[in-house]
Amino acid sequence: MDQLLAARALMGVSLAFHIVYATIGIGLPLLLMLAEGLALRTRDDSWHDLARRWIRPAGVLFAIGAVSGTILSFELGLLWPQFMAFSGPLIGIAFSMEGFAFFTEAIFLALYIYGERRLSRRALFLCTIPLTLASAISAAFVISANSWMNTPTGFTLVGGVVRDISPLDAFFNPAWRHEAVHGTLAAYVATGFAVAGLYAAARLRGPGFAHSGKALRLSLGLSACVLPLMLLSGDWAASAVAQHQEPKLAAMEAHFRTQAAAPLVVGGWPDPATGTVSWGIAIPNLLSILAKDDPNAVVKGLDAFPADQVPDPRLVHPFFDLMVGSFFILALALARFWWLHWRRRGEPPGRGTLLFISLAAPFGLIALESGWMVTEFGRQPWVVQGYLRTSQGITPNTGLFLVFVTFLLVYLALTLGILRLLVQPQGKEKRHD
Repeated sequence: MDQLLAARALMGVSLAFHIVYATIGIGLPLLLMLAEGLALRTRDDSWHDLARRWIRPAGVLFAIGAVSGTILSFELGLLWPQFMAFSGPLIGIAFSMEGFAFFTEAIFLALYIYGERRLSRRALFLCTIPLTLASAISAAFVISANSWMNTPTGFTLVGGVVRDISPLDAFFNPAWRHEAVHGTLAAYVATGFAVAGLYAAARLRGPGFAHSGKALRLSLGLSACVLPLMLLSGDWAASAVAQHQEPKLAAMEAHFRTQAAAPLVVGGWPDPATGTVSWGIAIPNLLSILAKDDPNAVVKGLDAFPADQVPDPRLVHPFFDLMVGSFFILALALARFWWLHWRRRGEPPGRGTLLFISLAAPFGLIALESGWMVTEFGRQPWVVQGYLRTSQGITPNTGLFLVFVTFLLVYLALTLGILRLLVQPQGKEKRHD
């Protein structure tokens, strides 16, 4: 494994695991807030009991997310010193503000965890509000740094030197809004399905966790509310990519040749050598409609850009299809659950529905991870789009392969430990649930 590949693999593995921890760290506070709010409104203590059962995983995931995020910060400096020298003055404000949001989140999480005997129920609920907001704001700050890499603004480049720096313009770059909204909504859906999947799988094995019926309804209710918004934000993101990152759009859609009335290719395997897609399904005019709101519009293909400045469609297109396909799997699971819930007047879901939810649950995180793969692979060969190549930002130090293997084993051990913690029973199902 060469130096560049080892550095990218190490950063990619660290990000892939951190995204899982951070995603649940964003979504779980919202579920806590909803459960505590329902407890206050309905005066049903079981909602409060359910929220308290999520405290241990919330605390552990917060801690591990903080550690993995710190590791990523060190990796940015150690693996990509040229990138940090170029971009530090521009994205430093985003990371600094993320620190304030992180500490706000930590304060209110601690108050919520340890305030059970000293705070009123209303005060506990009020603690979950800034906890939920801070976790989402923290994500928005980090996403600003990533979106700036896709659409860099807030500076001029004079003789290879960054001049006229405007950190605020860099922060509010063209890609930030849609990435922050879409990423946050995706975190809520992924968390909702992850929680639902754990409870559904537990009920398939036996009585399950206490209040699992309420947990299923709450988590899948959240997902049902957010999933349509995620579809809208995804369309917004695709339109922004079509405007600001045309090579990425062409790679996402395996669109090799510039043409009017461009078709949308679903599935298939792209072959850059021949400029064709094997086994794909082409839907006439749809790409022109989605990208330009005009069925006859011209959409640039990969042939419109220099060959050494375009991403590899063999990486981008499959992950894009996986992300979109995951969305429809989640939508089908939600439709089945709520349709049968309505038809059976609130009776507990049957084994078929529980099995469907259990199988669909991982696709929330799969969709989120695939989306990040599209974002990162779709920017290549640039680490800062149009200004700094990935190969130019790497450290000259060697020995990265051993570090990559070590961190991979550490992250796997951490994840196995978290899964074991999450699936441990914390009480049997109550009859009234």
